[in-house]
Amino acid sequence: MRGPHNIWRLVRTAATFERTGALKLVLEAMDAPLPLRITARVLGWPFKWLGLKGDPALPPETRALQALGPAYIKFGQVLSTRPDMVGDKLAAQLRVLQDKLPPFSIELAKASVEEELDRPIEEIFSEFSEPVAAASIAQVHHAVLRDTGEEVAVKVLRPEIEKDFRKDIDAFYFAAGVIEFFSPASRRLRPYDVIEHFDGVVAHELDLRSEASACSEFGQTTKDDAGFQVPEAKWEYSAKRVMTMGWADGLPLGDNDALDAAGHNRTILGERVLQLFLSHALRDGYFHADMHQGNLKVAANGDIIAYDFGIMGRIDEYTRRVYAEILIGFIQRDYRRVADVHFEAGYVPADRDVAEFAQALRAVGEPIFGMDASQISMGKLFSYLFEVTERFGMETRTELILLQRTMVVVEGVARSLNPQINIWEVAHPVVGDYIKNALGPKAMMKDLVKTMRILSKFGPHLPAMAEVALTKRVATSPKCARPSRKAAVIKASFGVILMIIGYWVGREF
Repeated sequence: MRGPHNIWRLVRTAATFERTGALKLVLEAMDAPLPLRITARVLGWPFKWLGLKGDPALPPETRALQALGPAYIKFGQVLSTRPDMVGDKLAAQLRVLQDKLPPFSIELAKASVEEELDRPIEEIFSEFSEPVAAASIAQVHHAVLRDTGEEVAVKVLRPEIEKDFRKDIDAFYFAAGVIEFFSPASRRLRPYDVIEHFDGVVAHELDLRSEASACSEFGQTTKDDAGFQVPEAKWEYSAKRVMTMGWADGLPLGDNDALDAAGHNRTILGERVLQLFLSHALRDGYFHADMHQGNLKVAANGDIIAYDFGIMGRIDEYTRRVYAEILIGFIQRDYRRVADVHFEAGYVPADRDVAEFAQALRAVGEPIFGMDASQISMGKLFSYLFEVTERFGMETRTELILLQRTMVVVEGVARSLNPQINIWEVAHPVVGDYIKNALGPKAMMKDLVKTMRILSKFGPHLPAMAEVALTKRVATSPKCARPSRKAAVIKASFGVILMIIGYWVGREF
């Protein structure tokens, strides 16, 4: 029964994009092939009168998404993290698509809080304000806890938002299938996987317990960061559709006049926001992936306060090390080493030419390092790098695109505070510390200890596992032979040695 609904949603979507003038612009930004362009126009132009008008004050692309509703707005925000798919210009426009929906009534919000927390709202809060911010999925109210008098922010999901999103996501999956069918070249960008990623992001954001968990984890990993605050999640007053956290009291990071009037040093703030992001990404592998001015405030003491943890990024330790080596290679202009790292990590297919890839990387690095220091951007460096790696067959890696997109946003925040900021100079201490800790002798010793710990757990079983593997190999060999007594002695000795090593590692570490 979903087929007709999905087709209807596609028709209405195309008609809305046609009516707002966005369809042609979006197809050009995505460099859509001719069959896809024809299909989109066939779906849109004859039914243009069915399309929604949207807000004429907005640019065509964002106007179309705003007209189509919350799921499309959120999808636009997620697509803004994929400049590889929609182009840099369109990605930049989609990033400003924030808080473009009217709030729902305070009565509905209070009713939702009472239902989720199973208590009259007057028992929980002594004050509960009108909405102070309204976005595509939820809105936020300022409140005061009755028991403690503490100021808090209460985030409440929109009514029926789960059902509305499910309908639209089904249509998105259908559209991804249509795109892949009419444009085989688009399969490298994995549109179906993009929708799966979006589905996961939405599932996370539609359960506010997940955001409360992200808030709590982020607060724990950054608790020792000087000049940085994360509000505390209030678990007692949070549930699936309601999240309560400490109130972030401060000035918006994007209001330079207010910051100057309050006596804050914008140069220091610009350096701090950049260094904090790099520390979170490299040191922790867990970072705030929506770190624009709207989600950052400056406390009276100069601390930067982060909030809204709906989109977070993770990078595993191995990937962080790989990109640290890539960064070292670029800084040292050792493009062959950068190429080797890509091949060693399996990012580029082994059948490609390493020397040719290194030459292409030189074309990325040299122009950037020839710029004035104040113009150099790590975000642009990785953006250009991704363009080259895609040409050599590297598949899109969502977590790295998210890192690069967030890096561009954070660099933009830093430059808005101090246009003359030297990105490399500010980043050098953080990147240098990470490289020293992750790739130096201490890191090698930690890896060795970790390996020994694993061996200590599985050591007694390894000889038997080796015997099974060798037995199978011998059994299939033309010269099948029984294991010798010498081999049995070696096997037993190997097991004893591993057990001794495991005992020592466990005792010493």
